[in-house]
Amino acid sequence: MKKLRQILRGRYRDLIGNVTTRFAALVSLALATLVVARAGGPAAVGVYTLLRVLPSLVGVVSSAGLPGAVTYFFAGEHRGDKRLPATVVSMALVGGISGALLWIVASPVLRDALFPSLSLGLVALAAILVLTRVLVATAKSCSQGRGDMPGANRVIFTEEFMFLPMYGAAVAAGFSGLNAVMAGLIVADFATLSLAWSRLVRRGFFTDVARPSKDLVRAIASYGVRAQTGGVITLLNLRLDFIVLSVLTNNAVLGVYAVASKFAELVRIPGMSLTYVLYPRFAKAGPLKATAWARGLLPKAGVITAVTVVPLWLGAGFLIPAIYGSDFESAVLPAQIILLGLVTYGVGAVITAYLYGVGRPGLNSVAVGVGLVVTVVMDFLLIPSYHATGAAVASAVAYTVNTVVLLWFLLRADRPAPGVEAPLGRTSSEAGAA
Repeated sequence: MKKLRQILRGRYRDLIGNVTTRFAALVSLALATLVVARAGGPAAVGVYTLLRVLPSLVGVVSSAGLPGAVTYFFAGEHRGDKRLPATVVSMALVGGISGALLWIVASPVLRDALFPSLSLGLVALAAILVLTRVLVATAKSCSQGRGDMPGANRVIFTEEFMFLPMYGAAVAAGFSGLNAVMAGLIVADFATLSLAWSRLVRRGFFTDVARPSKDLVRAIASYGVRAQTGGVITLLNLRLDFIVLSVLTNNAVLGVYAVASKFAELVRIPGMSLTYVLYPRFAKAGPLKATAWARGLLPKAGVITAVTVVPLWLGAGFLIPAIYGSDFESAVLPAQIILLGLVTYGVGAVITAYLYGVGRPGLNSVAVGVGLVVTVVMDFLLIPSYHATGAAVASAVAYTVNTVVLLWFLLRADRPAPGVEAPLGRTSSEAGAA
């Protein structure tokens, strides 16, 4: 018990807190998906999934990758620049509004291609989500970069948790079907961003703030575009199969695959937390220490992810139908296939944090770009014949290829001096021997 308390209070505290938060957020998302599935079936789940994914993607692009760059600037050498807060807020507002306008213009195409069950007005209304997602993601990254991991964790949780109560309130107010889904998403985003930004204000985010800087805008945008390329490709790797399934099959097949994908992605939680916690620490440490830390942590990260695959793979056949109903029995095999591809995810997560932390997000973009090529080719080869199972095979192979390329980049980095203290416990030499 004493050892456990030491771990909870020590170097592992942020990692454990982030893992716990992500599990809680995923439970909230699973419950929301379950409620939508029970109310509207697989087709409603498909629409709900697209409304969660596409506005975020548009927002990342329209803001020049701002959410991915913010952490690096607040954690690194620019952290004392009084111009930084106002510059970040200005970029978030301009990028979010620009993305929302772009969404409105593209609404007729989006409706015909992806949302045939929604009215044109409802599709256009989803433009609000583009702006809110940029503001939420930016607030989260500001907390992360400023060392406020509890604050960042709260955003991670509330952005998933808020939908269900807001959806319930929308239903109680007389909304129904997909109208209630849209209302729940919009109101939940406003509630989340309000909580996130109010915490930043209370913690002195705007204290002695200076006017926005064009030089900082250029620097943030330069980093953000390089990071954005990888971030967008990562989203495409994660969700391109959703879009292709929607186009080549129907929303019912997409709903089944969405359940399979979300179940399998439980494995990603420890790796995502490693990336989230290590990114700002690598940025503060500098390239030499970061390289030692990253190499020392690879064995631990690989074991953690591999071990989590086994119980999920074995339990998929029982848990998915039990939770979502017999209509989703066909999601079991795709989930098990994706789980196999995620065995090495923890290794890739550490290297991703390393590349972002040393200011080389472009290399991560190259790695995920290779994975995207695999995803595109295999999706169009396999989905027409094998539907959700084909999409699962494509995802599994893409995950593995992405990790292999990332590992190659880390191994080619300059070898650091031995014995550098690792950020999550032991020294790099000790970690490597574990």
